[in-house]
Amino acid sequence: MGVAVGVPTPQELGAAEAEGKTGSLGIALARLEDAVNWGRSNSVWPLLFGLACCAIEQIAAGMPRFDIARFGSEVFRASPRQADLLIVSGRVSNKMAPVIKRIYDQMSYPKWVIAMGDCASCGGPFNNYAIIQGVDKILPVDVYVPGCPPRPEALLFALTQLQKKIRAEEKLGIRE
Repeated sequence: MGVAVGVPTPQELGAAEAEGKTGSLGIALARLEDAVNWGRSNSVWPLLFGLACCAIEQIAAGMPRFDIARFGSEVFRASPRQADLLIVSGRVSNKMAPVIKRIYDQMSYPKWVIAMGDCASCGGPFNNYAIIQGVDKILPVDVYVPGCPPRPEALLFALTQLQKKIRAEEKLGIRE
């Protein structure tokens, strides 16, 4: 049962309208691309994929102190078919390169890549035949995170940069 409340007087209605409270719901206008990109940018699902010491910092970003849940990324997916963000954290060897490429190919569109740390970005201190000098040789990288190892704050900053990039995309569908 509800509680009966008195009917507002005309003076109270006039005061509400003067404050801009008319009771109408209003209309929100936006392009479809803007609405979809807003949803995509606030629910980025990363893939659990760590190769070296940078993976410890990636895991730390999920802890309560840094709270990656603010970005809608609190659940690291274990399957590439459920993820749309690949965070390559650590050095990539020549043996691991085909595996990373296969995992990237299994991800659904749209998909993004963050190269976390110096090893993933440019090979780091490992300038030899066994380590790929930057994951951008095999995958298109959207955001680079510098540092050896980078702090969790750097990964969160990279996520904000990725969100800006996703929101600025012009057309829906497959990236070029």
